[in-house]
Amino acid sequence: MKEEIIIAGFGGQGVLSMGKILAYSGIMQNLEVTWMPSYGPEMRGGTANVTVILSDKKISSPILTTYDTVIALNQQSLDKFESRVKPGGLLIYDPNGITHLPTRKDITVCSIAAVDVAAELGSAKVYNMVVLGALLKMKPIVEMENVTKGLMKSIPERYHNLIPMNEAAIEKGKQSIQIINQL
Repeated sequence: MKEEIIIAGFGGQGVLSMGKILAYSGIMQNLEVTWMPSYGPEMRGGTANVTVILSDKKISSPILTTYDTVIALNQQSLDKFESRVKPGGLLIYDPNGITHLPTRKDITVCSIAAVDVAAELGSAKVYNMVVLGALLKMKPIVEMENVTKGLMKSIPERYHNLIPMNEAAIEKGKQSIQIINQL
């Protein structure tokens, strides 16, 4: 098993922390993991992406040009990374702010209205966990018990009371993903 993922969007959307939680979840599942963030100088509103590789074998390099899964949370990211999904791969996007929809027919394309789902749950802060739930619905690469351990590892202890809300957001994301084109 090897899954090469890039999560891309604006700073402030929780892109890097979603990648970190996914990476910690893989570690808790005894997988080999890389987590490589990339972001602009802006604190919020600039572009950010993170590459996460989860594998049951040694990972030779964290540098990738194509991905099994692309999660694009804004138009810039969709424009940049849609072409870099491997044929047969998965593209998940948030339709909020998207004006040019994905056009590829050789990949599975899914939509998650994470802004709306997070608002429905009463907290914009769980946006990234809604998206993580969508990913885990399509590709259950880590078990939920390990995601909980990953949350505990990456969230400061003083905020552990928020873990149940994050778990609920993951479950809601699993229920809310829309398959647009499935191979």
